[in-house]
Amino acid sequence: MTNPKNTFGDHYLVDLYGCDPSLISTVQPVRDVLLNAAIKSESTILDDSFHQFEPYGASGVIIIAESHFSIHTWPESNFAAVDIFTSGNLMKPQIAIEIMQAGYGANYIKVVKMTRGALDTQRIQNND
Repeated sequence: MTNPKNTFGDHYLVDLYGCDPSLISTVQPVRDVLLNAAIKSESTILDDSFHQFEPYGASGVIIIAESHFSIHTWPESNFAAVDIFTSGNLMKPQIAIEIMQAGYGANYIKVVKMTRGALDTQRIQNND
């Protein structure tokens, strides 16, 4: 996080391409990898919820004290989209990203990091 006094956290948008469809088709392997990523990145897990789609695909969210992890999978396209939102500086999102890339068998990832709540007060004042 750039400046903890003026921001609320960092949001990582993680696109995982070339995933092994057998690892992203059903809830159990999707949940196992995401929970492992949350644990190894030193998140504080509070709760989780996952849903199985028919005929395949899964979505889920892990609520962490630092914010959340979420995932939606498209096994027919070998693709998974993950959000990691974290406040504070203790959690290690890069570790989570590496675990997910390996755990879902992704051969390419794209990560966009956004700092949330960083207001450009000058611009907002000029828009009045």
